[in-house]
Amino acid sequence: MNITINKSSGLNGEIVIPPDKSISHRSAMFLALTGGKAEIKNFSMGADCISTLNIIKSLGCEAAFLGERHLVIDAKNAFSKELYNLDCGNSGTSMRLFSGILASKPNIEAVLYGDESLSKRPMRRVIIPLELMGAKIKHKDFRSPLTVIGKELYPIDYKTPIASAQVKSCILLAGLNTYGETKVTEPYISRNHTERMLKYLEADIKTEGNTVKIKKSQLCPKNISVCGDISSAAFFMVAAAITPNSDIVIKDVGLNPTRTGIVDVLKSMGADIEILDSRIECNEEVGDIRIKTSELKGITIEGEIIPRLIDELPVIAVAATQAEGTTIVKDAGDLRNKESDRIKCLVSELKKIGAHIEETQDGFIIEGKTQLSGDCEVECYHDHRLAMSLYTAALVCQKPVLINEFQWVDISFPEFLPLMESLF
Repeated sequence: MNITINKSSGLNGEIVIPPDKSISHRSAMFLALTGGKAEIKNFSMGADCISTLNIIKSLGCEAAFLGERHLVIDAKNAFSKELYNLDCGNSGTSMRLFSGILASKPNIEAVLYGDESLSKRPMRRVIIPLELMGAKIKHKDFRSPLTVIGKELYPIDYKTPIASAQVKSCILLAGLNTYGETKVTEPYISRNHTERMLKYLEADIKTEGNTVKIKKSQLCPKNISVCGDISSAAFFMVAAAITPNSDIVIKDVGLNPTRTGIVDVLKSMGADIEILDSRIECNEEVGDIRIKTSELKGITIEGEIIPRLIDELPVIAVAATQAEGTTIVKDAGDLRNKESDRIKCLVSELKKIGAHIEETQDGFIIEGKTQLSGDCEVECYHDHRLAMSLYTAALVCQKPVLINEFQWVDISFPEFLPLMESLF
């Protein structure tokens, strides 16, 4: 699906953002480990989370929707077979986290595979620590398909070379079924939805600074309510900040401190942003975000904040094109290992619409404030976040922008277009 976007005269109104994908993935996976029955309210219907849902069904869970996004999971028959073929689709989260779960399940053999894009993504970062725990995983050059042969594992004290929630979660989930204490230490704290949900479900887990410790635990089936996804909200936050005559409220958004880097960066850039009605639900912070048209300034983004906004950096780059001065992003080399090489592809496409942006090895440099010209055709490289970032940029272009293959947005955010158009 190719779409054309015209310049906006302003965004106004109130929206409810779709459910958080990271929490939706984990809610289905972790309830599958309980052996019991519980409900998930507000489960994400993005393609990646549906991949996870289909996997737990393949693993023997009963899962049915009672209503829109209201899911009931019964795990009494989970992991009862010996052989599984599990389709992860485009979801790196599914492949990496299920690798940890299945590696520690003796007498189970599973093949984890995905689409062409996922098959190119690196799995070495989870295979190496799992093999140090004694796991047996067959692969081709550390890429999928992965054949995971479950067995009894050994606890590990592992220091991750980069801050990665998926790597940390994979190891912790293997440790959940391993006698002894497994430790994971990161250079910076990555998003911690796994630790929070495992704690909520009564796992024996503790966090001390950048280190998480877990012991063999039986999870308790509890109902889970999924908050709105701040990574999805980021596109609307940036759109409102850079588009004249805008004032929007985004309801019920997850405000986990390991995910609010986008809020902190926009505030540092001078955005007119306010948090309303903050509260705790299912061990996660939740609240409403109000943001208005803002006069932004360039800043440097680097170091420990990067893991807190790695997914939001493409749309932050869009904000930087409308900020006075220079914006520099460093320490973000992991962007090259996403659905696309997000540094190279982002720089290429933003240049087409008139941005002054240059690629660096681990990020990019943007000179603003720039009047974006548009009047061109851009590519999303099968990458949902690039597609939505380019849409956000097109809202302030002087002439229309054509985005090819915009349907890749459905991977994470099928509601994106109608929600954005509701604010026009």
